[in-house]
Amino acid sequence: MIDLKSMNREELAAYFLELGEPAFRAKQVFSWLHRGATSFDDMSNLSKDLRRKLNENCYITAPTIARKQVSALDGTVKYLWQLRDGNCIETVLMRYHHGNTVCISSQVGCRMGCAFCASTIAGKVRDLTPSEMLDQVLFTSLDASEQISNIVLMGIGEPLDNFDNVLKFLELVNHPDGLNIGMRHISLSTCGVIPGIHRLAELRLQLTLSVSLHAPDSETRSRIMPVNRAYDVEQLFDACHRYFAATGRRISFEYAMIDGVNDHDWQADLIAKRIRGMPGHVNLIPLNDVVESPFKPSKRIAAFQKRLESHGITATVRRSLGGDIDASCGQLRRKAMEEKGGAHEILGNH
Repeated sequence: MIDLKSMNREELAAYFLELGEPAFRAKQVFSWLHRGATSFDDMSNLSKDLRRKLNENCYITAPTIARKQVSALDGTVKYLWQLRDGNCIETVLMRYHHGNTVCISSQVGCRMGCAFCASTIAGKVRDLTPSEMLDQVLFTSLDASEQISNIVLMGIGEPLDNFDNVLKFLELVNHPDGLNIGMRHISLSTCGVIPGIHRLAELRLQLTLSVSLHAPDSETRSRIMPVNRAYDVEQLFDACHRYFAATGRRISFEYAMIDGVNDHDWQADLIAKRIRGMPGHVNLIPLNDVVESPFKPSKRIAAFQKRLESHGITATVRRSLGGDIDASCGQLRRKAMEEKGGAHEILGNH
């Protein structure tokens, strides 16, 4: 069976020509899919014969809401979506004065193993398809009856570990006949998969690259982020400087503040030294408590921010949203797994 929603307009046109249909069918079907159609029978401007062919050979992805939590504090909405194979992923809708931002997942689970993150506890199950990433934006918007203006790929999974599918998703969500969300309104987060950063630099996309840094020295970073053993922090900053040289786009560095681990003044000084020569923004993140993790939130966020600013580095503290609805990424999925009797039951064999 063919996943039509993961196809771009050119691929759809080629497919319809194979079926003996005119190429303009691609625009019609693309429009239906990107408006949230869940059945070919709803596509009223297609012939009955074509709808029959599509029903026999293709499918339309459409997740169902397994759980939905709405914050009483700020209106943030957290969705647990169930996919057609039974796997579950998380999406978060955040409301700001400048518009609505949706945080999407790029994989079911994650294999990067960051010690402070709940998403990686059960490991990676599989990559998400372009349509499954698009669906998170589309069906969140439809459920909330609100337009989405910004996307952050900061949910479950490592986007650059699913590079080709993420790239196709970006093409689809950016298309003027679809959701038409501009690249400058999209942020992609990576824990430091350097080959992916180099590939992104070559494409010169106008999105915002966010690097999950969390420590500027290899000893600390390797302890909390296993990816640093493959691509150490010196290589990471070299890739970041190359990315800026190629794209001219400022990089955002995500930094979860961990008590006694990465919150020392000398580490702030080292961040400033490594960023020097390119514009960079450091986003300090109050750590979410994860039961399985020994790490605790830092008490030195304000002092660390002041130290960075003394070097001329722009540093902000991320506003905490949805503090009453399992705000830590991956927590909702984990709870659902436990309630269903473990990872194998809800997530399939892996």
